[in-house]
Amino acid sequence: MNQQPQGFTLIELIMVIVILAILSAFAVPKFSDFDSQAKRAAQDGIIASLESSARIAYAACLADASCNHRAASSTVVVDGSTITLAFGYPAATNTGITQMVDLDTSISSIHTTGPNITTLTLSSGCDITYSEPVSTLTPPSFGGSCN
Repeated sequence: MNQQPQGFTLIELIMVIVILAILSAFAVPKFSDFDSQAKRAAQDGIIASLESSARIAYAACLADASCNHRAASSTVVVDGSTITLAFGYPAATNTGITQMVDLDTSISSIHTTGPNITTLTLSSGCDITYSEPVSTLTPPSFGGSCN
């Protein structure tokens, strides 16, 4: 009786290992950048929250007859909190955008870095800046960077 060999030869096994090594060399770099992607996603989410909060405050000011959205300084009450405004948008102060946005779980520090600018430092090491408008013609601006 002739017996047929069973299993794989050494050459076949080595070829499979080489092919897997080549495939993993291309796949690993695609998945190794998760940390910076996660930081960027957190930054984008908080910037979107800031933009939304600024628009809600502006809409509340437009709806409130006592709020002057053309004034350099005004206030509006949103959810029971008095928000300081600059040209209808939250001012870059503790009683403005900081009070308007409730992000205390992911923010490690909030500080004013210049005139009309507030910087939020996230626990992930990203900085997000909010610049209040300086006239009725300009909305607030948002930016950020991650280390």
